[in-house]
Amino acid sequence: DVQLVESGGGSVQAGGSLRLSCAASRYMYDNGCMAWFRQVPGKQREGVAAIRTDLVSTYYADSVEGRFTISQDNAKNTVYLQMNSLKPEDTAMYYCAFKGGVCMAWRSQPEYNYWGQGTQVTVS
Repeated sequence: DVQLVESGGGSVQAGGSLRLSCAASRYMYDNGCMAWFRQVPGKQREGVAAIRTDLVSTYYADSVEGRFTISQDNAKNTVYLQMNSLKPEDTAMYYCAFKGGVCMAWRSQPEYNYWGQGTQVTVS
């Protein structure tokens, strides 16, 4: 089995930055897609960004394009989400998830086999 553990969440003022980390319990980055999702209570979980781990292609939601950057460090089995110019509407629980294969339809949540427990981001 694989465990994903997120960290790096916290409280920040609008305009600030945070970097989220998603550490995998084992190497899982050949031909896979790692993504970040977020959810606000009472709303559906939405895709934020994804990275195709073999080609390092990246994908972003329009709402975060230009402000967030997804990256990976294979030596540490970790994927990061650098979040800059944060806005109050970025407040949410952030989850990382992994699926094998390509990142086409990366927003499709049922396709992801592994999920982390989430880390809270609050922007005021």
